[in-house]
Order: sequence, then C-alpha cells, then structure tokens
Amino acid sequence: MSLLIDGLHAGYSGTKILTDVTIENLQSGELVGVIGPNAAGKSTLFKSIAGVIKPMSGDILINGKSTFNMSRAQRAKHVAYMPQAYGCNAVLTVFESVLLALKQSGGWRVNQAQLDRVASILHTLGLEHIAGRNIAFLSGGQAQMVAVAQTLVREPDIILFDEPTSALDLRHQLQIMSQIRKAITSNGLVGLAALHDLNLAAQFCDRLVLIKDGQIRADGSPELVLGSSDIDDAYGVSTELGRTGSGRLFVDATLNKVQAKRVA
Repeated sequence: MSLLIDGLHAGYSGTKILTDVTIENLQSGELVGVIGPNAAGKSTLFKSIAGVIKPMSGDILINGKSTFNMSRAQRAKHVAYMPQAYGCNAVLTVFESVLLALKQSGGWRVNQAQLDRVASILHTLGLEHIAGRNIAFLSGGQAQMVAVAQTLVREPDIILFDEPTSALDLRHQLQIMSQIRKAITSNGLVGLAALHDLNLAAQFCDRLVLIKDGQIRADGSPELVLGSSDIDDAYGVSTELGRTGSGRLFVDATLNKVQAKRVA
C-alpha cells in the first residue's frame, strides 16, 4: 500500500490554505507525524486525503490510482479519518458507536466476528469498563479514546489521526500513541498523525513532515527534522535535541529572544 500527495493546492471558499504540497513515498507500516504551528494547514491536508474537501488542483494517489476518480464508498474502504471535532449519535453506547463505525465500511448485518473485533479493540484501549455507557456522558478524554477506537476498528489501508492526543492525560497519550503505532506496524497500514507534542512525534513516528503557512518546510527522520533550523522558524522558539539515558530522542524548547520580550 502506498500514498502519494502530488502538488496539492487546497482550501475553502476560494481561499488557498495549502500550496503545492508534495509528500512522496508514504509506505505501509510507516507512521508519519505531521507537525507545524496552529493554522499551518495540517487539518486541511487530512481533509483533502479523506475526501472531506475537494482540492483545487494537484492529486492524491493510492497505489498509483487517483482518489479523485473514486466514489466516496471506494475511498472509505481505503482511508479512515479521525478529525479534531468528532461526534456520534448520543443515544448510542460506547460499544454500539464503535460497532457502527465498523459497519460503515461494510454491510449492515452484524456477525460474531465483528462483535469480537469491537470487544477486542475496547479491551486493547482499556475501554471495556465503559462499553455499556452512553457516549453522551463521557468525559472529553474518554470521548477521544472512543474516537480512536472507532478509527482503529475499521482496519483500513490508510489511517489519519488529526491530533489524537489533544484531550488526553499523559498516560493515555502514551497508551494511544503506542496502540496507533502497533496497529500501523502490525497491519502494514500507512499512518499519518497530526501532533502538537514534538516529543510524542519524536518517540513514536518514523518520519516527520513540517508544515508552515500551507507549505512543506521539512520532511525526513525525526532527528533530521527536529534538529533543523526550520523547527525554530516555524514555531518561533529555540530548540535543542537530546537523548534520554535509554537513547530516546527528545526536544527541549524555550521562547526565543523576540518571543521572550513580548511575554515580558
């Protein structure tokens, strides 16, 4: 399975957000972190890949075939997308909402294998204790975990997570990223995750793509991208890379002189 973003221009109501975005060689088993400041164009990129919005020009190819020639149902078989703002029918239980997400990519008759699949993903994410709870009464973090379950349960070829850890505490951030990483590597999926936490990106991603002002500013290994001057420029901070005693890459960031003066 492969995904290619080729010269993509995209936006809303005639306002261009992405300009000539090309991301090559997105391969099975690879988790790519899409990073960049707020309003850089990360969500617009994901919506374009998922078919939520129609790009102005350029192309998106899955296994060499343009997605622009695919029906919504055909694209849904390949791509699963978890947006920043997600919702589900509030009369459903957690189990039912995840089952509904699974059934959206197939027929409506439920079989035991599908029930077992939902139970398995809820167990894996530590959600079995709230499986019977109405989703209207979940905390923000629990709702975020359920949204991740709804995305993973479909087992697509390409999986897009737009800020999957934004409402989670530290333990659940690590748990979710571990499960996303495991699902992608063990099932040979193409994975993209928009992340604000650069240390999560450094820990879990094989490759990082940095976007600023709707354009690709850097693309490569976490060490290469996070160690570049493009990071400091994109975020308006000063960064240093280091490694923990176990060898894990981490980012230490401080306000640069200009930003520090503004705060003062």
